[in-house]
Amino acid sequence: MSSTSPDHHHHVQIPPPKKTLPLKEIPGAYGLPFFGAIKDRSDFYYNQGRDEFFKARMEKYNSTVFRSNMPPGPFMAPNPKVVVLLDAVSFPILFDNSKVEKRDVLDGTYMPSTKLFGGYRTCAFLDTSEPSHAALKTFFLSQLAKLHKNFVPFFRTSLSGFFTKLDDEFSQQGKANLNDLTDSVSFEFVFRLLCRNKNPSDSDTNNLGSSGPSRFDKWLFLQLAPLISLGQKFIPHFLEDLLIHTFQLPSLIVKSDYKKLYDAFNKYGGEILDEAEKKGIERDEALHNLIFLAGFNAYGGMKILFPALFKWVGAAGVELHRRLADEIRTVVKEEGGAISLSALEKMSLTKSVVYEALRLDPPVPFQYGNAREDIVINNHESSFLIKKGEMIFGYQTFATKDPKVFDNAEEFVPDRFVGDGEKLLKYLYWSNGRQTENPSADNKQCPAKDLVVLLSRIMLVEFFLKYDSFAVDAATVMLGPLVTIKSLTKAA
Repeated sequence: MSSTSPDHHHHVQIPPPKKTLPLKEIPGAYGLPFFGAIKDRSDFYYNQGRDEFFKARMEKYNSTVFRSNMPPGPFMAPNPKVVVLLDAVSFPILFDNSKVEKRDVLDGTYMPSTKLFGGYRTCAFLDTSEPSHAALKTFFLSQLAKLHKNFVPFFRTSLSGFFTKLDDEFSQQGKANLNDLTDSVSFEFVFRLLCRNKNPSDSDTNNLGSSGPSRFDKWLFLQLAPLISLGQKFIPHFLEDLLIHTFQLPSLIVKSDYKKLYDAFNKYGGEILDEAEKKGIERDEALHNLIFLAGFNAYGGMKILFPALFKWVGAAGVELHRRLADEIRTVVKEEGGAISLSALEKMSLTKSVVYEALRLDPPVPFQYGNAREDIVINNHESSFLIKKGEMIFGYQTFATKDPKVFDNAEEFVPDRFVGDGEKLLKYLYWSNGRQTENPSADNKQCPAKDLVVLLSRIMLVEFFLKYDSFAVDAATVMLGPLVTIKSLTKAA
């Protein structure tokens, strides 16, 4: 199969919405006060599970837009009622900051304790109308732009340890746990990038190299626990509901872990903090925002992204591996062995594969906003009125698998975004915005959007320069795929 496959995957002509779609009542109900939310929560975590929860309701109401309660529900979230959006047409209303407010909705219907962030509402929780949102976001975008030339070399440095560990673990055990390896690469890279190329494994960083990922993991768990199910084999459902879905876990649990991270970023991230002060941002606030950017946006995103990438590419099999290896090795050879930004741009299949993994496994699958005014939204068939103040929830994993936009929407199609298929990038929403748009101070799009795509490409390039093929076992757990590499063929 040639690398520019026939265009049967890409029916890219999406008909424009009809001028006036019939206005319909939003179907669905919230049930009895309190008990309706409890019932929906039980369905979401235990009786149906996440995808089935949405699919069952979509079929029941014969609509991609409907009302439901979203967990965690009573006690933790005083108002769990949302309007659910599950298609590619209605979903982008969540990117329109003139229509929706994003204040304290990062995690949905509840807000984690600000004690986890030094008492600040960090940038991700701020609405675009709050003055400090623009100040913080502009600052971080400018810092990322400044660090741009370090992205490739620092990530390649961090990857060298990854391949050594992968080979060692594989030769000793005949398999390798990918998540631990990618977590440690991600942490090392983020730390190097934001802390003047400091290796977190050096003795003077409190041995953050080995403990950094697990410290961030604990901190992330405390924020996201209300959205997670641990699975019956760990803990009975009623106990899980009581422990992590009813009341927030005390921030004290991670106080010492956070302090270690705080001290390290304070010590080595000094240049960035000095810059923040010059821009009028209080140093302490800048530091807690820096930790959030490092731990939640960057490390937290890559924690899900890299295993998902390996899961899909691994499962696609030897033929795709051969095509990727051919493309990557050919381009690198033409570039005289360099892995430069221009070289990466030439690898159209590699680029497409990364986009396809992001489409199927977006690192942040839930998006929320509150209607600033009465809004009329459309899906493919109808329009609906959302009242001012109502909470809107989009489940991105369904929106980016909309069968009216993507052929074989549930399948991993490696060259979906090659050539003509690039027109579909405007329906790729993983970054809290369209792939064809850019993060700015007045939107909520991920500031490191381009960096994430770049690192995923480099990961594939470095991997296929060293190996011909691999196979995986993957299980889906709390926050993303758990991947074991079970076979690995080195490049001749």
